[in-house]
Amino acid sequence: MFDLKRGLENLKRHTKIAPENPGVYRMISAEGKVLYVGKAKNIKKRIVAYSHINKLPKRLQQMVAQIDHMEFIVVDTEARALLVENELIKKFSPPYNILLKDDKTFPYLMIDENSPYPRLSKYRGERKDKNRYFGPFANVLAVNAAVDILQKVFLLRSCRDNVFKNRQRPCLMYQIKRCSAPCVDKISQQDYKELVKKAIAFLEGKNADIQKELSAQMMEASDRQDFETALAIRDRIRALSAIQTRQNVEYAGLVSTDIIGIAEESNLFAVEVFFVRSGQNCGNAVYFPNQTEGAEKREVLEAFLGEFYANHLPPKEIIIGEDIENVDFWQQALQAKIVLPKSGNKFKLRQFAEQNAVDAIRRKVALEASVKNNLQAFCEKFGLKKIPQRIEIYDNSHNQGSFAIGAMVVATPDGFDKKNYRTFNIKYTENTHDDFAMMKEVLLRRFEKMTPENKPDVILLDGGRGQLNAVYEALQGFNLDGIAIIAISKGPDRNAGKEFYHMKDKESFELEYRSPLAFYLQNLRDEAHRFAIGTHRKKRAKSITNSVIDEIEGIGQKRKTQLLRYFGSPQAVKEASLKELMKIEGISKKIAEKIYNYFHN
Repeated sequence: MFDLKRGLENLKRHTKIAPENPGVYRMISAEGKVLYVGKAKNIKKRIVAYSHINKLPKRLQQMVAQIDHMEFIVVDTEARALLVENELIKKFSPPYNILLKDDKTFPYLMIDENSPYPRLSKYRGERKDKNRYFGPFANVLAVNAAVDILQKVFLLRSCRDNVFKNRQRPCLMYQIKRCSAPCVDKISQQDYKELVKKAIAFLEGKNADIQKELSAQMMEASDRQDFETALAIRDRIRALSAIQTRQNVEYAGLVSTDIIGIAEESNLFAVEVFFVRSGQNCGNAVYFPNQTEGAEKREVLEAFLGEFYANHLPPKEIIIGEDIENVDFWQQALQAKIVLPKSGNKFKLRQFAEQNAVDAIRRKVALEASVKNNLQAFCEKFGLKKIPQRIEIYDNSHNQGSFAIGAMVVATPDGFDKKNYRTFNIKYTENTHDDFAMMKEVLLRRFEKMTPENKPDVILLDGGRGQLNAVYEALQGFNLDGIAIIAISKGPDRNAGKEFYHMKDKESFELEYRSPLAFYLQNLRDEAHRFAIGTHRKKRAKSITNSVIDEIEGIGQKRKTQLLRYFGSPQAVKEASLKELMKIEGISKKIAEKIYNYFHN
């Protein structure tokens, strides 16, 4: 039992020494476990609020009862407090913090302004360099639509640098009026920079005068009887007009805005985010925060803001649906205006996001019910002792024995657990054509590192009784109590839906054709196959790259990256002249000669 009186005394003892500065605080149990990580503009004032025990929900009362001591980190700014809090939450996963499972990365548009002829490209990953980024876009379709718009209206190049530098005549993009062909001097550098400037203005929502300028340029070209140029500009005006026609009236005037709706239903919280940039809906994403029992919407929203924008670029404006504490703190930390609309167009957008959050919860509940039914049927059909909480699915992949890997996919009642996916480079199996031997190695290495926390309830193998027997042979020294091992093999003519299922000491059997359980198990197997194939291809591609560049003495990862960014491919590096190699920043004449001689000896 927890001692509320003692915990409250420990809390009050720490309020006397708590700093009155922005920072992060940790509540820690007598066993040294971090219970909660929080941030505040004034740490002292924030933790005093926890001493008003009757105003706290039961969840936080239970937390206070476990407090033994506290630790404080003072920081310079609210933004730094946000980052430190997020780092500590990721490190300790405190049981009383609302956790956001945020493993999504969003695509952005990138323009490399520092280039003589800046390139328009799609980008996904950390934004560390000096390029300009616009987004995020919720999915690839949204970012592709934006690229299509920018190519039609502003004619920016999208080709890689090595292609751009080696072109001798315009490519197809110029022929279909999607590029101004700066590669072959169809446009001057100054005029191209003007196109880039206008494209950036458009992406930033400063596009009021762009159509007027284009119209003036069209008339000027027409007056001097340069009708080809006038027609090209007319097509660009039409493309811009089509964009403006397609713009939703509701999003007009929103330059850089995230609309966040939050909903609670069926003991679940959902947070729906809509990304609006330059009056365009760039898609939406939904999140289901964990550890929300007894929490209020305001608390969940604050936790979401902190964790989400520690990992993603904040917009200039954030529309929310719940009042939050210390709005000034959040605005300074995120460098964004936070709005809680009560009427008007923004209020309607907020309601729209909230309704989408409600719908997302209902879909999730329906899906979980379906999975639960499948897992229940799984237990009955396969004689399992309990509903499996962790299913591991295994598959191998190789190319005529080369680049052999084993792959493990994990499924839970909540869906695929991608953070626990694993790959195994085949190290000890001499004959990598032998699938049985590879499966033995993979399962043996997996079980050698098994703990009570990651012990599977079910192991699914892509294969027949041969794979099943090989696995039992490999694992004969381990305790397999409570673990069901099942192999799935293709049916007649390798038809999906007619698979055979194999278990030890049982006759092989089929499931009812196209039954929900059969579809569910096929989906598990197909995910393992997809993951194995994808990993194998990456390994093979990496090996090809490594064999060309990494064997050159004195070429490390940094120089390799510079070479590939500049030339685009290992083959282009191989074909480069000594003069071209010396143009790269950080590649001295001596290193350039070493690279050139390696390929031309």
